[in-house]
Amino acid sequence: MKNRKLKNSELDRKSIDAFKEAKKTPIIVVLDNIRSLNNIGSVFRTADAFLIEKVFLCGITATPPHKDIQKTALGATDTVIWEHCEKTEDVIKNLQENGVKILSIEQAEDAVMLQDFTPQKDTTYAIVFGNEVKGVQQSIVSMSDEVIEIPQYGSKHSLNISVSAGVVMWDLFAKMKA
Repeated sequence: MKNRKLKNSELDRKSIDAFKEAKKTPIIVVLDNIRSLNNIGSVFRTADAFLIEKVFLCGITATPPHKDIQKTALGATDTVIWEHCEKTEDVIKNLQENGVKILSIEQAEDAVMLQDFTPQKDTTYAIVFGNEVKGVQQSIVSMSDEVIEIPQYGSKHSLNISVSAGVVMWDLFAKMKA
């Protein structure tokens, strides 16, 4: 049979313990006031797929356990380390004090297009995704080391936050592993 689909038992999935002990990709995700529980769950699932270090849930962003987060996370909230913080600014300041480079994912003046961004070796990046309507807060954009924009050529010029997170996590993961 040509191109036979793999069975779940053939996928070499990590156990929760093996995931927690695996070497992580030096990427941290910061969710800045995300209102959709399904988006939050989808980000967790993608973070699990690419062995992301940690997810920060800031402001109004809901936290596990919640059935609507679990519906899309499919258990990824058990593997990915996460923390809730009231103020996104506090998270960003703390990360920067610890040498983490902050990348806001936003449309802004002087933004670097995602395909033109090259991650530095031995550097941990925090990628900040903003509210579904308002985007990343201006104060966070201003605190960022760089702003990364996902190029878009259609009429909408906006992507769902879970799609944006997937695109950026994959792009950075692929560039870091190359």
